[in-house]
Amino acid sequence: MGGDHGPEVVAPAAAIALERRPDTRFLLFGDEKLIAPIMAKLPKLAAKATVIHCDVAVKMTDKPSQALRQGRRVSSMWRAIEAVKRGEADCAISAGNTGALMAMAKVCLHMLPLIERPALAAMWPTMRGESIVLDVGASIGADAQHLVDLAVMGAAMARIVFDIESPTVGLLNVGVEEIKGLEEVKAAGRTLRETTWPHLSYHGFVEGDDLGKGTVDVFVTEGFTGNIALKTAEGTAKQIASYIRDAMGATLASRLGYLLARTAFQALRRKLDPGRVNGGVFLGLDGVVIKSHGGADAESYAGAIEVGYDMVRQNLLANIRDMIGHASEARAPTLTPS
Repeated sequence: MGGDHGPEVVAPAAAIALERRPDTRFLLFGDEKLIAPIMAKLPKLAAKATVIHCDVAVKMTDKPSQALRQGRRVSSMWRAIEAVKRGEADCAISAGNTGALMAMAKVCLHMLPLIERPALAAMWPTMRGESIVLDVGASIGADAQHLVDLAVMGAAMARIVFDIESPTVGLLNVGVEEIKGLEEVKAAGRTLRETTWPHLSYHGFVEGDDLGKGTVDVFVTEGFTGNIALKTAEGTAKQIASYIRDAMGATLASRLGYLLARTAFQALRRKLDPGRVNGGVFLGLDGVVIKSHGGADAESYAGAIEVGYDMVRQNLLANIRDMIGHASEARAPTLTPS
C-alpha cells in the first residue's frame, strides 16, 4: 500500500517478477477492495498469490513512533514483516515509509546476534560496474564497532551480489592517510586492518571521488554521510541530464543529434543515478527486508523483488552469521578510539 502508487504498481511488478522467477509465490498485504480489480487483470499472478486484507496502511508522512503505535500488528507493513518472522514468507518488500519500515522490522524481527543497529545497503553505479554503499540512511552516527559491523555485513552481501570470494572494503573518510578522519573511523580502520578476515579484503580509507571510480566493492560509512552522498549523486545525475537536455535543444542540429542519440543519453542517465538502481537491503535484521523506492514504477519495483529473491536464494543471513562469528573474535579493546 506504500510508495507513490500503492497496489497499482506493486501487483504488476509482482507479475513481471513472476515471469522471470516462476517458482515465486506472493502474499499481498493491503486493502482488498483496491487490490482485487488489479488482480483480476493479472490471472497468472492471481494463481500464485494470496491477498491478505488489512484495514490499516502506514502513511508516507507517519513518524516511525507513530507508525508503530498505530500500525503495530494490524497494518499491511507490519503484517508483511510478521509473515517473515513466522516463516510464512522468505522476505518482505515495501516501497513505503523508510523510517517506519526500519522501525517495524527491528521490533518485529529483532537484530542478528552481536549486531546492534540495522543498515540500509544500496547498489551504486561506478566506472567499474557497481559497488555496494552502506549505510545510506538507516542509522545516524556510528562508533567504531558499528562501522566494523557494516563492513562485515556489506562484504557478506557483496559475496552474493558480485559472486566474489573476498570483496574489497573501504571506509569512507576525508583522506586516505591513516592519521586523517574521526577517531571512530580510525579505530575501525585499525581493527579491519589488523584482523584476518576469511571473506573480506580491507582496502583502507577511501574518499568521496572513489565512489564514482568504484575503487572498492563495498563502501562503508554511517547513515548521515551515506544518505547525503546518495542524495547528492541523485541530484547531480538530474543536473547533468538537465544540462544535456538544454544543450541538445539549443539548435536545430543539436536537436536532431539528440533524437538520433536519445537511447544512449537515457542509458547514460540511468548509469549516473544511484537512485535508479532499485532495491535497498536492510542488513543486520534476523530476516530479509527490501526497501523499494517510493516512486518506483512496475519494472523498477520488480527489480526490488528480484533483489529479495536473490538474497534469499543465496542465503544472505547465513553468510552474515558466518562472518559475524569470525568478527566476534575482533570485538576487542582495539575498537575504543585512542
